[in-house]
Amino acid sequence: MPIYLILLINACCAVFPWLTRRHQAMGTVNIAGHLAAFILALVQIAVFGAPGRLDDFFCADALSLFFIFTIATVNLAAALYSKGYVAGEAGEGLMSDGKARLYYSLFNVFTLSMFLVTLVENLGLMWVCVEMTTLASAFLVGFHTTKKAIEAAWKYVIICSVGIVLALIGVILFYYALNAGAGGKTLNWDEMLLRAANLDQRLIKIAFIFILVGYGTKAGLAPMHTWLPDAHSQALTPISALLSCVLLKTSAYAILRFMVITNRAVGFPYAANLALLLGMLSLGLSAAFILVQKDIKRLLAYHSVEHIGIIFVGIGIGGPVGAFGALYHVFNHAVTKALMFFAAGSVAKKYGTHDMRNIRGVLTAMPFTGVFLLFGVFALGGLPPFSIFMSELTILSGAFAQGRYLVSGLFMFFLAVIFGALVHHFSGVLFEKQPKEMAPEREPLATKAAFILLGGFMLALGLGIPAFLAELLRAAVSVLTGV
Repeated sequence: MPIYLILLINACCAVFPWLTRRHQAMGTVNIAGHLAAFILALVQIAVFGAPGRLDDFFCADALSLFFIFTIATVNLAAALYSKGYVAGEAGEGLMSDGKARLYYSLFNVFTLSMFLVTLVENLGLMWVCVEMTTLASAFLVGFHTTKKAIEAAWKYVIICSVGIVLALIGVILFYYALNAGAGGKTLNWDEMLLRAANLDQRLIKIAFIFILVGYGTKAGLAPMHTWLPDAHSQALTPISALLSCVLLKTSAYAILRFMVITNRAVGFPYAANLALLLGMLSLGLSAAFILVQKDIKRLLAYHSVEHIGIIFVGIGIGGPVGAFGALYHVFNHAVTKALMFFAAGSVAKKYGTHDMRNIRGVLTAMPFTGVFLLFGVFALGGLPPFSIFMSELTILSGAFAQGRYLVSGLFMFFLAVIFGALVHHFSGVLFEKQPKEMAPEREPLATKAAFILLGGFMLALGLGIPAFLAELLRAAVSVLTGV
């Protein structure tokens, strides 16, 4: 089965760095492994039939497969970018072959744990896998052991650990509700869903709040997002992309699994209104912080808060259109934000600073990266013909279709403010004159390949959704809505 091979490849890629001392070989094998995983994800989607268990441990329905495809895509791009990034760090004496070995090993433990979150059938084991992602990624946030990096890593661990404890309380309450109301002794998602109508509604409502706050902390929902700007700004650039583009989404995936059970037990409006409230709060708060940011990676971190908010607005609006737009936005944001983090990381390394006031003339100093950074700004701001425009438009259409005019108005207002802030911040970065002493630079081939892969998805999905992805999205929406 392709799913098992994906997990095996990630495990092997985590072990391989300990068998060689050359970071070039580590990078090449890492790219080959994640390319194979990406192809296998496509194969699994192509042969996808009726959802169900793979065995007693794993289950892969349409929702799982959609997130697996998203994770595999960003992992491949991060593997491509990592090769040039690690080579540059090694050339500057910032990363020895020994540290490169540790980096590539932790990279693959991190990616493996994210795949496991989306595949395990048991919701208790899913909690364990979410915690595993924290442990693996925390070392990558503080990888260079500078004071700021270590502080960011500790803040990440402490805040997310508090969140994960709250999520564990939610899991325990769900289990208790199942045991007390339906006589069940399981945390398997499909069995809990079958018995959801017999669960105590008051207990499920309390349990879902713990789940939403607990996993929402890891997902970057406001006001539990406070770890995110520090971790994103201090992590190695490929890891910043993985944190923003797929780690946040796997935590959102965990919320969605519990939300489906909650909807079956107490009705759709309860969980949907909570999701909508936190989604709009995330949009509004991120808009305020984006306006005043000067650090390029912290700016992108607050954009992650914005877009996780957009996803939860779509989930909160609900219905086939809102849910479709939310899931579509999961993938669109993943490829766009990964490209932006890669471009920002390359720019920050070239200029020796994260302060956008000291970064000027990127289009001249780094033509290839500059062009993709320009496209990424327009895409992240939600302009056509890029993919984020389509998913935001779909969510907005779902809101109008349900008569949610206040939500629609606030949604458009926050997006307009954030787009204006993006243009303000990046106009000088891209178009003003570069420093005289700075020579133009050519990016490594693998780095260019990462930009082209992500840029291709970003543009192609703005022009239309491929049939295989549209079918997968509709099947995933059916899992969420039950229709």
